[in-house]
Amino acid sequence: MLKNYGFGKVVKMSFTDAVAKTRAALQANAWGVLTEMDVCQIMKEKMNKDVPKYLILGVCNPPFAARSLDAEPTIGLLMPCNFVVREDKAGKVHVEVLDANAILGLIKKNPKMAQLKKEVLASTKKILKAI
Repeated sequence: MLKNYGFGKVVKMSFTDAVAKTRAALQANAWGVLTEMDVCQIMKEKMNKDVPKYLILGVCNPPFAARSLDAEPTIGLLMPCNFVVREDKAGKVHVEVLDANAILGLIKKNPKMAQLKKEVLASTKKILKAI
């Protein structure tokens, strides 16, 4: 599955196991979870609407973040990176991540960001492969 702003895969495990495996892969690659949004719970509380399981993990790699902030002080508008674990209506579990090319590609005139974009993309692909 490939989109113009993210990529991911369907995993053959439960939603709970996919969340645990995603957390473990993030931690093993020096990424931490800063925020969590349980979209299913939010939709139920705010709109009384039932939706399939859907968790957004706002993640950060501190060395990448520090380099980003040094190179582009307003980069915080584009942080954190998001990983999504979701279940579709058919019960398949998806793990998806924001494509660094899409988000960091918004910064065109800063050569320091070009190398960082490549490194972030390689790291998120490695994490996804480990799940």
